[in-house]
Amino acid sequence: MEINISSPAPILSFSPVILSVPGRAVDLQMRVTAPATGSELPIILLSHGHGPSNHLSSLNGYAPLASFWAAHGFVVIQPTHLSSRTLNLGSDHPEAPLYWRSRAQDMIHILDQLDTIESAVPQLLGRLDRSRVAAAGHSMGGHTISLLLGARLTDPHDGKEVNLADPRIKAGVLLAAPGRGGDALSEFTMENYSFFSTTDFSEMKTPALVVAGDNDNSRHLTVMGPDWHTDPYFLSPGPKSLLTLFGAEHGLGGVSGYDVAETTDENLERVAAVQKLTWAYLRTELYPEDSAWDSACMAWAGNDNPLGRIETK
Repeated sequence: MEINISSPAPILSFSPVILSVPGRAVDLQMRVTAPATGSELPIILLSHGHGPSNHLSSLNGYAPLASFWAAHGFVVIQPTHLSSRTLNLGSDHPEAPLYWRSRAQDMIHILDQLDTIESAVPQLLGRLDRSRVAAAGHSMGGHTISLLLGARLTDPHDGKEVNLADPRIKAGVLLAAPGRGGDALSEFTMENYSFFSTTDFSEMKTPALVVAGDNDNSRHLTVMGPDWHTDPYFLSPGPKSLLTLFGAEHGLGGVSGYDVAETTDENLERVAAVQKLTWAYLRTELYPEDSAWDSACMAWAGNDNPLGRIETK
């Protein structure tokens, strides 16, 4: 079950990088984490979740993923979405408190202004490969990325279908992402987050790896149990892959930060598996000649793997 991967390289992390976005409540702040050396580097946009902690849901979270991916060749860009507790914006906006549309638009603004970001970060100028862009998100961040990959919903305020798919994003990773709407939702979700009610994955055509824990109940959001988090795989067209982690809860072992209180299933081996498998998946999707994902799947093959299983379509 060992996944072969190169030794980690030194990385640099720069924050905040600030973009001025007309009409946004505050400037868009980001962290950029990158290998210290190398050129033609692929890009991962990383969307944070909306947990109870103050700073994990911001550019300061998800170090276990951002640092790992950067140490193995990716430039990782992490925005602080308007939903972050660090901004404390209040709830008078029609999309508050989750700011579902703004979150996806943040990623679009980042792609629109890669030149500005590249120029703002020392040692990054001239090192980005804009043709190889992926996007990843955890929890609410998974919903954000699903919209960028082609999932649709109906805006509950005006009844119009929302399409935020961005073809510049070539592959995605959805970590403990929300599933379908309708009768799968809890009463709390219907009352407070009604935009979830019309989620439709039928047009989510961009290749993606869906990562779900088989003990991730998320009872406050869904009545369907852990299977809800596999909906982005089963209800979307291929090509898709599904990584089911045995015993994993919503934190997937601790992807949102090191030693954080909101990780209810802390497990270093599980986090290492998420790090390596997501890296391998994105590496092969962005570089089809690279066999990293096939090799990783072979390493995980068999019914006796205690960590989880992988399936594809």
